[in-house]
Amino acid sequence: MRWEPVAAPDITQDLILFDGDCVLCSRGAHFVHAHDRAGRFKFIAIQSAYGRQLAQRFGIDAEAPETNLAVIDGRAFFKSDAALNVLRAMSVWRWSNAARVLPRPLRNWFYDRVARNRYQWFGRKEQCWAGDPAFRDRIIESAP
Repeated sequence: MRWEPVAAPDITQDLILFDGDCVLCSRGAHFVHAHDRAGRFKFIAIQSAYGRQLAQRFGIDAEAPETNLAVIDGRAFFKSDAALNVLRAMSVWRWSNAARVLPRPLRNWFYDRVARNRYQWFGRKEQCWAGDPAFRDRIIESAP
């Protein structure tokens, strides 16, 4: 799969689908939660029923995800595009646009190296690391 952005006009909430078992991915979700001052993003662990449904819809293997997913303004982004678009959506992180000078294949090559080794390098949790109650309130467990 090429993992290029696709339209998702029926998803009206900005959301991030992430691997809730992955320590790095969970920390990334917490980072967004802490810096998303407007509370724009909701979070969905791929291990949840709704997460599996979204994964299947967008061609992501829920058992061995090789990408995250960010839906922003009705458009679905994958791999490095997802991360960069989430950062750009948070006004204080617009400087991250500088990474776009690298071609997508090169950005995704780096993304893939980290994704393939994320459990070995950062660890794995048995369940989604929800953290504080404010973060838990932004987690979506089932389809709206």
